[in-house]
Amino acid sequence: MWLVRVVFVARVQRYPPDLSDAEWAVVEPLLPTPASHPRGGRPEKHPRREIVDAILYVVRTGCAWRALPADFPPRETVYWYFTRWEQQRLTFRMVDALRAMVREQAGRDAEPSAGLMDSQSVKGADTVGVDTRGYDAGKKINGRKRFIVTDTLGLLLVVLVLPAGVQDRDGAKRLLLELRHRQIMANTVRRVRHLFADGGFACTLVEWAHTLRTTIEIVRKPSGQRGFAVVPRRWAVERTSAWLTAHRRLAGDYERHPATAEAIIRWAAITTMTRRLTRGHAATRPGPRPLTTR
Repeated sequence: MWLVRVVFVARVQRYPPDLSDAEWAVVEPLLPTPASHPRGGRPEKHPRREIVDAILYVVRTGCAWRALPADFPPRETVYWYFTRWEQQRLTFRMVDALRAMVREQAGRDAEPSAGLMDSQSVKGADTVGVDTRGYDAGKKINGRKRFIVTDTLGLLLVVLVLPAGVQDRDGAKRLLLELRHRQIMANTVRRVRHLFADGGFACTLVEWAHTLRTTIEIVRKPSGQRGFAVVPRRWAVERTSAWLTAHRRLAGDYERHPATAEAIIRWAAITTMTRRLTRGHAATRPGPRPLTTR
């Protein structure tokens, strides 16, 4: 009888979304400690780093869970960790912790007092149910709308995914309530009391926000503006939306449940802030490549 000995070899980091050693040193302390049974039990089969790399691979490349490369842990295992960590609200705590680190690195207070608000409509895939999608008549998009609040550096504070047919001012009310709830749950000393937003959030929302002791300042485009121009106080949150959609999974909305879409956005924000911490600066767009002649 032949005996076959199976040896598990650690996966070699080889894909662009994989965490570097410096990035893993930032992320690892934020993960929950492995659960242990009172009577003991077998240790986790797959390293945590491989699980996180697999999740980031899906977020960055946009592939389906079942299309994960074979050198990652089984997709059932990866998705089990993804859902379990969401039940534990891990990404909420990671976003808060990383944002505080980036702000302190930039010489700011760990907790912001002002923020930026914006919305973005994206096309929904066939996997998006009819009950959670809508039609944005202004953008001519059938899908979902992402509402986000960032600090003045463009770092994510809170995200809310709703049907695209929801008006900005209506979705913003739920967004502000979610922001207030998050700050109460996190027991923050300083709370965001001043928000900058575009003209889509004007009218009754400005008065309604006073009930939450929050001021919304509408920043409008200069009269007569044509084409693209950087708008003061708004460019940071619009840059954040561009950072998010650079992740292929967020180029559209493919998630069956809005809560899953929100989790994917938080993982994208975690990647952005982790790399910003280790590099010491925000991501920059590469310049044009010089022409070469043969």
